[in-house]
Amino acid sequence: MFKKILIANRGEIALRVIRTCREMGIKTVAVYSTADRDSLHVKFADEAVCIGKPQSSDSYLNIPHIMAAVEITNADAVHPGYGFLAENAKFSQICSDHGIKFIGPTADMINKMGDKISAKETMIKAGVPVIPGSDGLLSSLEEAMSLAKEMGYPVILKATAGGGGKGMRIVWEGSEMERAYNTAKAEAGAAFKNDGIYMEKFVEEPRHIEIQVAGDRYGTICHLSERDCSIQRRHQKLVEESPSPFMTPELRFQMGEAAKKAASAINYESVGTIEFLVDKHRNFYFMEMNTRIQVEHCVTEEVINYDLIKEQIKIAMGERISGRDYEPQLHAIECRINAEDPYNDFRPSPGKITVLHQPGGHGVRVDSHVYAGYVIPPYYDSMIGKLITVARTREEAIDTMYRALSEYVIEGIKTTIPFHLQLMQDERFRSGDFNTKFLEGFKLQ
Repeated sequence: MFKKILIANRGEIALRVIRTCREMGIKTVAVYSTADRDSLHVKFADEAVCIGKPQSSDSYLNIPHIMAAVEITNADAVHPGYGFLAENAKFSQICSDHGIKFIGPTADMINKMGDKISAKETMIKAGVPVIPGSDGLLSSLEEAMSLAKEMGYPVILKATAGGGGKGMRIVWEGSEMERAYNTAKAEAGAAFKNDGIYMEKFVEEPRHIEIQVAGDRYGTICHLSERDCSIQRRHQKLVEESPSPFMTPELRFQMGEAAKKAASAINYESVGTIEFLVDKHRNFYFMEMNTRIQVEHCVTEEVINYDLIKEQIKIAMGERISGRDYEPQLHAIECRINAEDPYNDFRPSPGKITVLHQPGGHGVRVDSHVYAGYVIPPYYDSMIGKLITVARTREEAIDTMYRALSEYVIEGIKTTIPFHLQLMQDERFRSGDFNTKFLEGFKLQ
């Protein structure tokens, strides 16, 4: 058993980890920037250490500062949450080198899945379906043109070190290739200091469906069913649910087996997620692996009654997992509540929350770190909470979500609540007829 875990993160995920640690009898250490001095994760942890100025590079991404906090508090493990250093192989290795348990995969596992090209090669060897595309990075515009002609348009260019839609361009015909190629490389270089790009066949009308997996150090792997994350804006997830309304029992079995193959290929140890694109014919293709806990893990927890943070900590302590595969017994939906103005192109809306009333009642869960009087800093991700509802059926979960959103009062800032209210009443969404392009034609009333 760990005696003390330092949480190298902030906001709602830090608070989420603190809650599970308290239930397990484990002491916690919060780290915070000067901008987060009044955050709830700082107030509820057993200890708190300031690690720098507001900018992430000076605080939550500053490995020496975090390791210094580990040393002065005598923490014996680090939980990275999601984002920041959660998938940083160097950080995982440094923790290991200093005898501190990184609650997540090893540096080698992160490296194998962190680069999209090497991850794709690993999946091909493991027999996991992948999207047709280039063999490695594109060496020139000429190679891109030739390969695209061979595969057939449309194609998509992606940054090998990418994420969040950066360095990504869809090319519908040959005349667009030169501009798209140059733009993708420039954007990738600026965002990731790595301008390597590769090409894939563009999957039309895709669903974004991911499989939650868990693996222990003894080689046991299981899957914990799927989440549908197809409601996205500019490749950023806004709504997630489980089970997927597009799923069939046969497809769930096939995708679950493929996800286990993917995790087994790198001897995966921890909880993680295998993300797939699924076309309208229910053909599925490996997209990437997230070697960490995800924002939307709560959806899985609600439909199978399973504390994923607790499982993650137990795996890190060397405990065996059951190896049992799970199927959702209920239906859960999560809406990300962001400090953004949905009427103004979702522009970030930092500032002081003057009034806050969070919903409750049967089937409602709120994961959030904000409170009335809290000032949302402008330096970090705009998500301020997650509203999750769970019920016996999808229709009931949507109805509960609409009711809960109607009760959610946040004043002083703009939020995405009006967007979610309208989405929950949209007939196409309610019928399950959507894909990752759904919001391109969605107009907020």
